[in-house]
This record gives sequence, C-alpha cells and structure tokens, in this order.
Amino acid sequence: MTNHLYHRQSAIALAVSSVLAGGSGAAQAQDVPAATALGEVIVTATRREESIQDIPFNISATSGEALEKAHIIDAVEALRTMAGVSVQDRGYRNSGVTSSIVIRGINVDSGTQGDVPLAAPPTVATYIDNTALYGNFILKDVERVEVLRGPQGTLYGSGSLAGNVRYIMKKPDLSGFSGEAGVAFGQTDGSDGYNLNPDILLNVPLSDTFAFRMNAGMIDNDGIVDYPNVYVLDANGDPVVNGDVVTATPVYRSVKDADTVDIKYGRVSLLFAPSDTFSAQLSYQRQEDDIGGRRQVTRGANLVNGGNYREYEFGGIQLEPTSREVELAALEMEMDLGFATLTSSTSYYDHTGTGISDNSGVYARNGWFAFYGSSPRPIAQAERFYDDSAITQELRLVSNGENHVDWTVGLYYTDEDYDLGQNSYLVGYVPYMNAINLYGLAPFATNQDFLFRRNQKYEEKAVFGEATINFSDDLHLTLGGRYFDNSVDVDAIVDVPIYSSPSNPPGTASEKISDDDILVKANLAWDVSDSSMLYATFSQGYRHAGANAVPTSGKYAENPDFFTFDADSIDNYEIGYKGTTDRLSYAVSVYYAEWDKPQLNTATSNWGFFAVVNGQSATTQGFELELSGRLTDSLSYSLGYTYADTELTADVYQPAGNFYGGPLYTDRVGADGDRLPGTAENVFNVSLRHVKTFANGIEWNTVLTGYYQSDVINAIGDHTCLTVFNLIGNCRDSANPASAFYAPTSVWNRSYAEIGSFAILNMTNTISKDAWAASWYVKNILNEEGTTGVFPFLVGGSRTDPSQNYFGNNSRDYIALPRTIGVALSYRF
Repeated sequence: MTNHLYHRQSAIALAVSSVLAGGSGAAQAQDVPAATALGEVIVTATRREESIQDIPFNISATSGEALEKAHIIDAVEALRTMAGVSVQDRGYRNSGVTSSIVIRGINVDSGTQGDVPLAAPPTVATYIDNTALYGNFILKDVERVEVLRGPQGTLYGSGSLAGNVRYIMKKPDLSGFSGEAGVAFGQTDGSDGYNLNPDILLNVPLSDTFAFRMNAGMIDNDGIVDYPNVYVLDANGDPVVNGDVVTATPVYRSVKDADTVDIKYGRVSLLFAPSDTFSAQLSYQRQEDDIGGRRQVTRGANLVNGGNYREYEFGGIQLEPTSREVELAALEMEMDLGFATLTSSTSYYDHTGTGISDNSGVYARNGWFAFYGSSPRPIAQAERFYDDSAITQELRLVSNGENHVDWTVGLYYTDEDYDLGQNSYLVGYVPYMNAINLYGLAPFATNQDFLFRRNQKYEEKAVFGEATINFSDDLHLTLGGRYFDNSVDVDAIVDVPIYSSPSNPPGTASEKISDDDILVKANLAWDVSDSSMLYATFSQGYRHAGANAVPTSGKYAENPDFFTFDADSIDNYEIGYKGTTDRLSYAVSVYYAEWDKPQLNTATSNWGFFAVVNGQSATTQGFELELSGRLTDSLSYSLGYTYADTELTADVYQPAGNFYGGPLYTDRVGADGDRLPGTAENVFNVSLRHVKTFANGIEWNTVLTGYYQSDVINAIGDHTCLTVFNLIGNCRDSANPASAFYAPTSVWNRSYAEIGSFAILNMTNTISKDAWAASWYVKNILNEEGTTGVFPFLVGGSRTDPSQNYFGNNSRDYIALPRTIGVALSYRF
C-alpha cells in the first residue's frame, strides 16, 4: 500500500548522505560502517513516518550525526550541503532577524538589509519540530534536518510559499543512561583571537516510563572585522569635542575584531511513555546571543586615514552590537487509537532582540545632516528592537496506513503578537545645535530625530487534510486541501521628536485586514518498479496580507497606498523521478511555478522606510538533481545540482509622491523580464566521505564538502540612469510628471548591485576509538570571500562636502566565514 517501494528492502535510498556529512539524502538510525548496508530512511514530512523514497515530492534530509561528523553547528552551513537550497549568509548578527533561505529561486529579500524584521513573512517556513519559528538555533542534538521543496500550503499553511525547512530534535531515550561532553577550539583568518565551543549532553531514564534529556553549550568567538575609524566618545557617550563645539573635527580610534560572538544555548525535554499507545514530551529550548557586529567589509578609499580599506576592515564610525533571546516551549502528545494516531502539538515562543546600527552613511548620502546644522562630527545612530511571540495549537489525526485510502486531517490555530520599533539619535548634537541656535529653536532637549513603533497582531484558524487513494500497489493519487481564515491588526506611530510640536504631530496609522481561502494539492505517483517512482504534483503556496505601518497622517506621512499589501500565492507544477540501484540513489525533478502578486521588499519613496509592495506576477522554473552512493566500500559521495530561472513577468510599480502634500503618482521599480533578487541561477553541492577502520578498533573518517553558487543581483531595478546624476552621485530620474527629469520607464535603483559567484570547500578528519573522538577541521579551505549581500556606496558611503562632513563609509559587503582551522575533542559515556 503506501509503503509500496522501499519497505520491502534495505535500500541505499538517500540515506547515503548521513555518511556524507549533510549531503542531500536522509538520516540513518545509527552510524554504521561504510561497508554495511544502510538502513531505511524515515522522515515525517507528510505528518506520518514514511520512507523518504515513498514520498512523492522532492524532499531531502540529513542526519544530526552527519552534521556532527562534518563539525556543522550553523544552519547556513548545514543547508549548503543540501541540494536545492541557497542562503544569504549575513553571519550571526543578523541570522536571527530575517530568514535568508531561498528554495527554487522564490525570494524577495534584497542583499542590502538585515537589521529590520520586515512585514512580509519569509518565502520558506522553518520549523522546530512542529512549531513554525524562525529563531535560527544552534544545531545541537538534532535528529535530522528535512528540506521540503515546493509549496507546502495544505499541511503547513501560510509562509510555506517555496517550501519548508524542518529541524527535528532528538527525543529522550528510555533505554539507558548516556551522555557526551565535547569542546572545539579554533581560529578564523583575520582574527587576533580564538573560537571556543564547549557543550554537554545528558540522557537520563528516570524510570521505565520517564526519561530526561538535556544539552547545553556556548560559543565564544573573537571577531575578524576591524573598525579603523570609530569616533572617540566622552563619558556621556557623545563624540569627543577636541576644541570648539562648533568647529572641532572628530577624534578617531581603531577597534580590532569587533564582530565578537557570545552565544549560550540549551534544551531540556522530558518524555513520558506509560504504554505503547500513548506518549507525551515536554520540551524547552533557549538561546541568548550577544554579537559585537556584522561580518562585513568596506571596499574603496579610506578618506580618514588615506589609502584603501584593507582586508576585513569596515568604515563605520560607531560599533554595531546586537543581542537577542529566543525561547520555545512545546508539549507534544500522541495516542494510538488503532485505526489512527491522534497528535496534539502545543507551543509557545518568544523572540526578542535589540541592535545598534550606524546610519551615518545613509544620512550623508541623502543629505539629511544639513537639516540639523551640518555638524563637523556627524553621527546617526539607530536603535532597533523587536518582540515576536506566539501560541500555536495543532491537532492531527493520521490514519495508520496500509489502507485503500490513507488520510490525514487536522485543526490549526495560532495567535501571534509582533512588535518592533526604532529610535534614531543624532549623537552629540544637543550642545552643537544649541551653540548654533539651529532655526532659532534653542534650547534643544533631545537629540532623537526619529521614533517608529509598529504593533501587529496576527491570528489564523485552519482546517486541513490529505487523502491518498491507493488504486493498486503501484498507482496512488493524493488530494489535499486547507481552508484558512486569518486577520492582521496593525497600529503604527512615527515621530521626529527634535521637531515635535502641536503643529507638527506624530504620524499615525491603523489597519485591520482579514482573509480566507482554500489551498489545494494533487499528486499522482506511479511505482515504475520496486525501486523507482515517477510522480506529478500540483501544489499551492500562500503568504498572508499585511501592513507596512508607515505613517499616513502628520507631516511625515507617506502615500496612503503604501500602508497595506495583499496576500501572494504560487501555483506549482512538478514532475519527478526517484529511485535506487545497488550502489546509487537518485532523484530528479522539473518544476514550473506561477507567482501571483509577489510581495517584494523595497523602500518608501519619501522617507526610505523599509516596505513591501505587490508586483503583478513572476515565474520560476528549473530542475533539481541529486545523486548519492558508494564509489568503494569505504568511499561514499553525494552530489546535488539545481538550476533556477526566475523573472518578473510584469512591471512592478510602487506608490510615490505625497511629499509634504504633493501630487500622488506611481514609480516603476521593476521591469518585466528582470531577475528576482538574491537568487543564484546555478547551485552545486558535493560531499565525500572516506571511512577507514583499523585492526585495533580505531576508525578514521574524512569528510569533504563543497558548495558553489553563481552570480546574483542585489535588488529589483537596475543601475541605468536615464537622465543625469547630481553632485552626490544619485540619479535624477523621477516618476513625477511635473519633474524636469521625468523618466516614467526608469527602474534605476541605487541599492542594485551584481554579486559574483563563489565556491566554499570544507574538510573534517575524525579519529575515534571506543568512547573518544578527536577531530581537526578546516572551513573555507580556499578562503573565498563569498559575498552574499551588498550595501552599496551610493546608499551608505562617504560624503565630505561641508553640508555633511562625513568621512566614514557605511557601504559594506556581507562575506562568508573566512578560513577557519580548529580541533575538537569529545567523550561519550
């Protein structure tokens, strides 16, 4: 019946990846010598335990043990070992703020931002067990990672537009006491310090029916990025005045290795299994991050010290630390009713964070410092913060299989509160503005030039189900659907406290959006043989509507059309073929997806608030190929290749105008035929593992992994100016029909950049005997810069004319982790 292919054999399947350190297969139940047959691969992507080769859509998985053998604890590196996934790597500082996972080229995030949680959900949903949460935990004590490609709207709901990534955690073990203690020590190129990662794991059976499991650890990494031109601050936190407050220029200092990493993480779980038909697991997971800065570099001339910025140097004039805390509590209960299994998943999470951003370059490039008197010590500081919490409940009833019709039905509810805000300060400006009596408004009591708050409440109710009709042992039809009803309630306020007055009140906005619809799925699978399957799938994905919460009233109001954006959806068509031979596992799929009303990230026309607008349509098409197997009894491999051709299929327009009550119009920001941002056309990954066992019981494992992605673009639009540039290098193209530089066909975007291709190779060697294991590893062997995002000079560079006086440089390239060499030691007991 539904276990039609591989329940009858000990298949190689895609499990080979579990001995390849994260290749594109699935997890083994245990680590076995390479010469023996591999166990069957079981995953839960369809909400029931199934062989990965029985699932008639494109899914990959890798085992936690494989990640350990490759010394992978970071989600970016883990996903780069799996076919069909690419990640915009922004380092630990921004990794928990915005999801940067791309599947099948379905992406809307530019590579310019990373500090701001945007209003639109990511296109790829991430799950910790059964809880939808982008918390980006350190990968420790993980059972496996599953990647589901293509829309998963029927079983997983909103946010599963391009696919899902599921992190399945290990459960407490009733069979016996066990534990592991380990420590890793290394150094990264460019750092004067070291990296340290100790951790411990304990599994304690408390009785025949109770078991307790915990893991805890920390990451203490010295930074690699130097800030050569940081302002020296006084006891009040203001730039030092070395002379007259009106004319004195800044005093600079140099800060080495600023992007330090201090992470503490842990998870505890308690399993109660009084019988074979009932179990309950209560778990709590927490992580605290304190990060000193971004992993970023500035290119070009250093106008403060002369010459050019050197390797691993950033030109900002203030440090940019962040901190965050994320916690997840979950109760999972299962009851076998005989004909079906009833599962209840209840969870609560809270994810909070704060960060400092240096916006001085943004102010200078926009000419904003002139509004505040053009201090000779310009500094613009943004303090951003967010608090995202939710309660989720899901009930599922899943038939126990091997019926003429196998089915899954469920109910889903979530209640989310998502608050974020920003305070921006002109640090040190109060004494300066009072000294020059700016606009005759002295005395000034505050240096806060911007205040933003957005409070959003999201609620969703859904009922879902799938049924597989087994016409025969070889032919199966799956039909699925999900009905949902959701609402988004948003309130926002924007103020400029420096100039606040009764005649210049804060801008406010409020909106409530409701939506309901049905998503469907249809899949036909044919078992061509006992070891191969051909399938065809139609599936739909959806993301809910929302509000940008930009002000629509007050002096700083934006065009009211900016306030809300519509839901977007995808219709996905896919054909795939997968199977095994004696020494090879393979999977290939071809897909075509139509994207309706894509939610695209941009910025408002007047004040530059990050915002979401709807395009009209886009498409993505391509194919995915996975191969894994053995070259010899001791040498295994895994290969993955994906091709994604993405493009807008209609022009994209956004609201514009309304500047101080001016005319309203629309601005073309994307052109029909343009590529989608942040998407590599070609992605290739490879894993090799060699295992050598000696007569004295010593085992030597060598794991080599490689990742390549082709070039990407940074944002929709282009860098072609149709009129002329002004003195500070900005295009004068205007969508305003009244402008002398009216250019209605322009799609010029100063954030646009072309980012080159790169390849990253990693290697790990492990020698183990009995309970002991010692490893040495090299990350990024060739020390590739691996640029994954760019904040261009035109957005945040220098501007030295007297109206701005800014000699720093906030333009940046986000780079991959430089070459890192380390050793690790562990003991199991």
